[in-house]
Amino acid sequence: MKKPNDVDKYLVDFPIEIQEALERIRETIKKAVPDAEEVISYKMPAYKLNGILVYFAAHKNHIGFYPTSSGIEAFKKELEPYKCAKGSVQFPFDKPLPIGLITRIVKFRVMENNKGPKRNK
Repeated sequence: MKKPNDVDKYLVDFPIEIQEALERIRETIKKAVPDAEEVISYKMPAYKLNGILVYFAAHKNHIGFYPTSSGIEAFKKELEPYKCAKGSVQFPFDKPLPIGLITRIVKFRVMENNKGPKRNK
């Protein structure tokens, strides 16, 4: 995959079923934070508001969702059904996306970024 420079170009390189799942996450984030700036960072879709909020990316068997370590820690109990690392969670392609949980995590990250020093628009 060549380096995408926007999210639409990122999505188009995947099979339609994966594109639909990625688009669902994208829409969820945009609905939760309409003012967030959509960017590509580390070759992944990312959303910024007073700093990075979250990233997401498609992998072989899952979608990686990256809400930073604080986002994982704050929702540790709800994320137990999923494979997690310090700053990431894996949503398997063969399971429904937890849209409500993604929304709550994104809103939590907005709250965190709004409390900290202003870094980016």
